[in-house]
Amino acid sequence: MSPESAAAKSKGPSNSSEAAAFASDLDIGGRNPENWQGACITLVALAWAVLQVFNASPVPALLAQWTGANWFYVTSDTERIVHLAFGLTLAGLAFPLFKSAPRDRIPWYDWVLIAGGLFATLYLIANSASIADRSGLPTTTDLVASATGLAIVLVATFRALGLPMVVVAGVFLLYVFFGDAEFFPDAMQWKGASFGKAMWHFWMQTEGVFGLALGVSASMVFLFVLFGSLLEKAGAGNYFIKLAFALMGHFSGGPAKAAVVASAATGLISGSSIANTVTTGTFTIPLMKRVGFSAEKAGAVEVASSTNGQLTPPVMGAAAFLMVEYVGIPYLDVIRHAFLPAVISYIALVYIVHLEAQKMGLKGLPRTGAELPIARKLANVVLGVAVFCALCLATYYGLGWLKPLLGDYSLVGMAVLFLIAYAALANWAAKYPDLTVDDPNAPFTELPQAGPTAKTGAYFALPVIVLIWNLMIERKSPGLSAFWATLAMLFVMMTQHPIKAFFRGESKAGAAFKRGWNELLDGMIAGSRNMIGIAVATGTAGIIVGTVSLTGAHQVIGEFIEILSGGNLLLMLVFVALFSLVLGMGLPTTATYIVITSLMAPVIVAVGAKSGLIVPLIAVHMFVFYFGILADDTPPVGLAAFAAAAISKGDPIKTGVIGFSYDVRTAILPFLFIFNTELLLIDVTWSRAILVFLIAVVAMMLFAAATQNWFLTRSRIWESVALLLIAFTLFRPGFWLDQISAPYERVPASQLIELADTAPDQGSLRVRMAGEDFATGRPIETTVNLPLGDRSDGDGEARLDRHAGLSFRTEDSGRVFVDLINFGQYAEQKGIDFDWEAQYIEVLVDRMPKEVFYIPALLLLGLVCLLQLGRARKIHPEAIRN
Repeated sequence: MSPESAAAKSKGPSNSSEAAAFASDLDIGGRNPENWQGACITLVALAWAVLQVFNASPVPALLAQWTGANWFYVTSDTERIVHLAFGLTLAGLAFPLFKSAPRDRIPWYDWVLIAGGLFATLYLIANSASIADRSGLPTTTDLVASATGLAIVLVATFRALGLPMVVVAGVFLLYVFFGDAEFFPDAMQWKGASFGKAMWHFWMQTEGVFGLALGVSASMVFLFVLFGSLLEKAGAGNYFIKLAFALMGHFSGGPAKAAVVASAATGLISGSSIANTVTTGTFTIPLMKRVGFSAEKAGAVEVASSTNGQLTPPVMGAAAFLMVEYVGIPYLDVIRHAFLPAVISYIALVYIVHLEAQKMGLKGLPRTGAELPIARKLANVVLGVAVFCALCLATYYGLGWLKPLLGDYSLVGMAVLFLIAYAALANWAAKYPDLTVDDPNAPFTELPQAGPTAKTGAYFALPVIVLIWNLMIERKSPGLSAFWATLAMLFVMMTQHPIKAFFRGESKAGAAFKRGWNELLDGMIAGSRNMIGIAVATGTAGIIVGTVSLTGAHQVIGEFIEILSGGNLLLMLVFVALFSLVLGMGLPTTATYIVITSLMAPVIVAVGAKSGLIVPLIAVHMFVFYFGILADDTPPVGLAAFAAAAISKGDPIKTGVIGFSYDVRTAILPFLFIFNTELLLIDVTWSRAILVFLIAVVAMMLFAAATQNWFLTRSRIWESVALLLIAFTLFRPGFWLDQISAPYERVPASQLIELADTAPDQGSLRVRMAGEDFATGRPIETTVNLPLGDRSDGDGEARLDRHAGLSFRTEDSGRVFVDLINFGQYAEQKGIDFDWEAQYIEVLVDRMPKEVFYIPALLLLGLVCLLQLGRARKIHPEAIRN
């Protein structure tokens, strides 16, 4: 966020054009000179995009193979340095430094800052060999380059993201140098680091600025952001909006429902809630107001929809790619875990919009042709969902079947299929007029037909299918998969207009090619400018993460939160959620995720284990990520709310408050999947996943109805309470079962080896351990799930040693202690140490199915429905018909 935006946000822009400028300041910078300086910005942005695509492609490997030279390869360390160098340069070029700084030219001091950034970054490449030789012993020039680099990174962050993140990073830097100062609490004090040690740690190695976060930004995030930008410039964003209105606009409160669907679709290609708000909101917010929504409610619906776009795979505000590295799981697993909560959240938001429309008695927009009955409307939506699911299954299973059939020629075969499908879909699209970007303030008399609208841009799905093919079937890395998808998208952009002109019999090939070329260049440049904030944010986040690794601050903060919560996991999660919301008000989602996970993720896992709840690491990371997203519409900052209010001309604070009330259903999800990991599709079968999805959708809709105080009609207090109780039971039926029967039976630790010997393949042992914390010397108790591998790996002792990384000894008294620990394996990673005692083993008890508790919950739901249906028929029968 530029300083101009930061200053303006206190009152918010006043119209749609100012809202677009507001979003531009936030995402790509507000400076666009018309002279040679503008050409310089364009060339640097274009060069960055081309270089990133080149590095992600197989071309460097092929050139190295053909020439025998390795200089085509760019190492991970060098890639991070070059990535930040481009980010700092474009931040200086595109984002004004001061409120009064010119927008039509680049002042001299910005050129000085750009030169300083290039010196500090390229110095590392030019002197890489000598820096490695003098590891930990910086020269004066090293210190000058490091200090200059850190300062310019913070300046660039201020330009692109505003003051809050700079303040947070500054506090952490203050702690590094003055950790023993009196203004820090005694429990947090440490001896402090020397200037040389800190500069080396932050700049001269990969523990600070050039750490994991920047590496992920350089290797994966850029390609996905570029892919989304190309889709947007090609017309996919406008296509999604029009299709959403064609499908949903005829329902009651239709424009609001269409806004939700359009934002979900746009979220597939955009990781920015601000850009999503302005892109879809410019069209949807005026239409929502036109059918009866207040300015604040119209803006709030768009804000809630757009912030949730960051939950939608595959981009997910860049956090998905960071989770790959932090959690240590494949990218596809991250997508699988994120998919169900995102879908549930959007379905619930559509339902909230429906309830708001019912409260106000709103109607949908008329469609071209005869009006359809409600049953036909619902049938069309169901059919659309079924077709989408069928396409997904056909992509996965149909194309998956082709891979072994084509063998080594699978890439060629896919290219041929792509071209055939593209020609057919382009011919299909050519039969209809191209979609135009409508004026949202113009009279809107009727909706377009869904079928023709869907056909005009169906070929936009092909690059997405290429991405899915490479990720799920070819099992390529996310970066390489995004490269092939981007290549497919570039081909589509260059050819879509000429091919459609050919099928229409138009002799405008030259103009069509020129149009495609201009859109391609615009997409490449916009992709680079969209990456400026992410690049500098991940660099600055590296300062915070580097402080944590240098000082051990996460242990101190973790202990503080643990003491504050009294060791209660639920209370601690509430504190972490509040901490994430407050910190996220001034930071981008990606930065919030990096900071909170580095500080709090280990604490949540440890406290959960002490409480006997083994929380998967991905659930912890998703928990933090969700609350980082919610900060985008949390007053008083809520930048997405200010962008929406600029279009709706409503009050931005009230817009943020209403938007957050809509997002309460999203806020409840992280707590649920901490205690019920089935929502993240962890260890579930396909049939179980479908059941979990259906039950979770019903539960979330009931929760939304309870919070909106409206179900089939206005709810009485006891009905809202009943709906909350039903929703909780559907989400977590195991809670009630645990009150009746304990889930585990305690078995003496002396039987540990025997149980390990007889455990099934890929089994595990749940063991309660007690010992002394090596770092603090404090006594500690925790629950661990020791993996055992297959029975063919040996007896119980061998399986424990090989897969859990420890061995036990049993004393004459019958007590069992850890005898040996294998470094780097499971037990050591979980903090288990020598001489820890295995207190007892927890074995699952054979109990009745927890789903039994669905029965009383559904009976209570039936009673509420019966009572409300009777009242609704008497008071407002139109609510039943629509």
